[in-house]
Amino acid sequence: MMKNLDLNNSSKLHIAMFPWFAFGHFIPYLHLSNKLAEKGHKISFLLPKGIQPKLEQTNQHPNLIQFIPLLLPHVDGLPPGAESTSGVPMHLQKYLAMALDGTRQQVEAILSCHKPDLVFYDVGHWVPTLARQLGIKSVYYAVVSTMAHSIIKKVTKEMAVEDVLELPPGYPCPTVKFKASEADAVYFLAEPFGDGLTFEERITTSIQQSDALAFRTYRETEGPFCDYLAQKHHGKSILLTGPCLPETKTQQLEDKWVDWLSKFEPKSVVFCSFGSQSILQKDEFQELLLGFELSGLPFLVALTPPQGCTTVEEALPQGFEERVRGRGLVYGGWVPQELLLKHPSIGCFVNHCGYGTMWEFLLSDCQIVLIPENADQMLNTRLMANELKVAVEVERGENKKISKEDLSRAIKLVMDKDSEIARVLKSNRAKLKETLAKGDLQEQYINNFIQGLQNLVIK
Repeated sequence: MMKNLDLNNSSKLHIAMFPWFAFGHFIPYLHLSNKLAEKGHKISFLLPKGIQPKLEQTNQHPNLIQFIPLLLPHVDGLPPGAESTSGVPMHLQKYLAMALDGTRQQVEAILSCHKPDLVFYDVGHWVPTLARQLGIKSVYYAVVSTMAHSIIKKVTKEMAVEDVLELPPGYPCPTVKFKASEADAVYFLAEPFGDGLTFEERITTSIQQSDALAFRTYRETEGPFCDYLAQKHHGKSILLTGPCLPETKTQQLEDKWVDWLSKFEPKSVVFCSFGSQSILQKDEFQELLLGFELSGLPFLVALTPPQGCTTVEEALPQGFEERVRGRGLVYGGWVPQELLLKHPSIGCFVNHCGYGTMWEFLLSDCQIVLIPENADQMLNTRLMANELKVAVEVERGENKKISKEDLSRAIKLVMDKDSEIARVLKSNRAKLKETLAKGDLQEQYINNFIQGLQNLVIK
């Protein structure tokens, strides 16, 4: 079935979005939807019914972006009322994948009724087959790095660690890889993720059956991986959207933050944020705080209360509050991370290197210290620290934990004005920022991306 489209900016597309049921997927898909709607394209956004109210404020174009609610079927083993990965432990997320698969008839009915030109998806491995039957093009849209997709391969739990960690033929950047202590992150590919499917089988099918692959990146940071995937999936279009970060609003940092930060010298404060999805064990939480204390520098730490605690205050190490009073602040709620990174007093940012956060700090002037937690963050960190050399990674000990001494040492290293390593990191990051901050770069990527979609639709 061929769509009658002229290849120009007046050719408006209708795109259905069907992301994995996680806020780390809903939000990037919605950011892309906003960029596309800004150009006049129509979006039908499929998501669980209870999630819609939580995303409505992020919809910048409600006249063009329509939320279409899905009712999740009951799945034995899935916590009652669960509609996203929030509050669903990793070992139970296979049941959430079953619930997603259980919406297939609803998705088919919606696509049949709305007749979009394209459908974007990730975990729904059955979407391409369904789309093909309806004359709709399917685009596998990944919200995580091209690196993570470059390393996906067939894995079994019986494989030796060295075989699991072996890089695939032609892999472009051998410094961007997992460590032996992180083999579990690759063994996860062999874990069940749905009914009778492993995670690797689900993603591999999703990729292979698609009409095109799309990634939320710039060639300026992940070019070698984009080329590798193009070669690996020869004949399939590889489309890049850019990071699609929302436009920074003109809002100002609240007075409470400005007042506290203004007490300190420019570039002297260490800021730490791991995001709302990261919940540490109490001993890990306390060890991190002691690391900030040990650095001797002023610090602002924004972390979710650790497991078993309802507030950060009840989890503070004994005597900590008194010892750091006046130079250290620990906060347990949401913080305006992007605005804080722009405050002149912030000189160092300690984070997990999540994909969205990675783009934010690359556009900042802070020194970067990374403590990755999950598989995607590990590869992001190796790209930043080993390949691009714009950050340092805090090494984990034999127990896979971060020690206060190692954290303090990493912070002092990047904050030492006389350190050659600190100067190199700063210089490399400044050069990369200059490239990424060009006013029309994101615009160019979106325009090229739309052109690629239009070409795909008329094939």
